[in-house]
Amino acid sequence: MLVRDAMSTVVLTVGPAHTLRQAASLMSARRVGAAVVLDPDAGGIGIITERDILNSVGTGQSPDAERVHAHTTTDVVFATPSWTLEDAASAMTHGGFRHLVVLESGEPVGVVSVRDIIRCWAPTRERVGAGAS
Repeated sequence: MLVRDAMSTVVLTVGPAHTLRQAASLMSARRVGAAVVLDPDAGGIGIITERDILNSVGTGQSPDAERVHAHTTTDVVFATPSWTLEDAASAMTHGGFRHLVVLESGEPVGVVSVRDIIRCWAPTRERVGAGAS
């Protein structure tokens, strides 16, 4: 199975000037754990995750004052739609992160998460469990 089979193709994007509260609100409304940060002044594409926001709030920073740019990961590992899910899982495990921005022709076309990969790998197990009820 490939990344294109698992990735979310609706990509939430935020700007570097958004507050963490705004980013969290948008992520919550979309029920996603990460947003792509488009910042042409900082070199292009980054990512902010729920963990980044949690770490900021957990250290006492104000989500209304803190801006996304201060918490964006810019040394992002990018996947392509043609990566295998094994490649994606390996990159996540090696890098210690749970989301990959998926690029095609240099543009973000999706995000794949650990949860997405598990959903693709789990159907066989779910069918086995469903028959046991």
